Amino acid sequence: MASLDTNVIRSEAADTFSRLMEMETPSSSAMRKEPARLNLDQDSVKNGLGQLVLTLVKLLHELLERQAIRRMESGSLTEAEVESLGMTMMMQAQEIDRLRREFGLEESDLNLDLGPLGKLL
Repeated sequence: MASLDTNVIRSEAADTFSRLMEMETPSSSAMRKEPARLNLDQDSVKNGLGQLVLTLVKLLHELLERQAIRRMESGSLTEAEVESLGMTMMMQAQEIDRLRREFGLEESDLNLDLGPLGKLL
């Protein structure tokens, strides 16, 4: 059998790119020697976690509110249950609003953008 000749194609641009990638710059060498560190600010972590929890609580509140409206419209609740449910939902909304203000968040901060799915709330 005849041996196969393999041709190597060289490109000046590829060679230049390769040399540039292998070069060590002061910032790249410094970055390799020092381990990567997270700069965690206690207040921003607290607010980020508060925002996440409040967003989930607000989402659950919205779902409960929609379910309550469906039950009221279907007529499956007594007047006393409707009154109790309304008061409970109102107190929940007030507490969510109080916590939002305590964390220094705006109403829009609790509405996450889910990209192609749209806004959460």
